[in-house]
Amino acid sequence: MKAFLVLLLGAVLCLDSGSSLQCYSCMSQLSNSNCQTKVSCKEGEMCKTDVIRVVRAFNIISKGCDSSCKSLYQDFSVANRNISCCSSDLCNANSAGSVRYSYGMAAGIAASVLWSFLNNRL
Repeated sequence: MKAFLVLLLGAVLCLDSGSSLQCYSCMSQLSNSNCQTKVSCKEGEMCKTDVIRVVRAFNIISKGCDSSCKSLYQDFSVANRNISCCSSDLCNANSAGSVRYSYGMAAGIAASVLWSFLNNRL
């Protein structure tokens, strides 16, 4: 009897509770650290991140749930806009920072290649 109850408890704990997708949410923030509010999306929605980078000086970040999210990149003369969509829990955690980190990563790789090239020539 005890074994049956242990198995029953294990089965109940393994059942999916039907929880909805969770996303970070904020409106028109200048820092990703201000976008830490978690919200539960409705059925059929996904996480959306909208980042407007103005004059390569600062970002305007908006995040939340969206039922018709479509990824988009637009480049304007003084700004660019990047909309990204994802569908796993809290997947829109650091989208604003990823733009900056990708430039840093590219600069680091370029510097290491240049360093190797210069050291081999000397």
